[in-house]
Amino acid sequence: MARTADITRTTKETDITLSLCLDGSGKARIDTGIGFFDHMLDAFSRHGLFDLSVSVKGDLRVDGHHSVEDTGIVLGEAIKKAVGDKQGIQRYGFFILPMDEALVTCAVDLCDRPYFVFLGEEKIVPPMVGDFDTQLVREFFYSVSYAAGMNLHFKVDAGTNAHHIIEAMFKAFSKALDMATRQDSRITGVLSTKGAL
Repeated sequence: MARTADITRTTKETDITLSLCLDGSGKARIDTGIGFFDHMLDAFSRHGLFDLSVSVKGDLRVDGHHSVEDTGIVLGEAIKKAVGDKQGIQRYGFFILPMDEALVTCAVDLCDRPYFVFLGEEKIVPPMVGDFDTQLVREFFYSVSYAAGMNLHFKVDAGTNAHHIIEAMFKAFSKALDMATRQDSRITGVLSTKGAL
């Protein structure tokens, strides 16, 4: 059976509906109102082979902060729900992704303990990429990690173009998450010496 989740979150700032299938083929329907963010979520879906549908109505008259942050919360909740009890999954995932001059490492542990580390953030110099505030990269991934209950580590090893760096982060995250959520027939129960996550 495909591992799926449907999450809706409505506040005074955003109205978000998101559907995620971990066992998909990379199909995406994305509409956040922020063009570059749509592009990043599409890349996440395609390269992780996740089916993802996202609709966001946010207070963009203010800025993109609430839309991006709350989408991170909802995506994290969807990941946690779709993964389920974590029986038989690899739990850990990592990927080193090159994109032209940019090189990004991402590592994930679906341990139910949230923690976020972002090394090399200072390499993202421009304040905006298209209509996307680059400060929101941190806010998005922080929100994903805490809502999903995952350790999420990034290291930007190289890069001068903010578009390339950010896109490499989204793609590396998708590949690492795909690895971490994969079923392994050799694993009995959850992958932990404690017997629980």
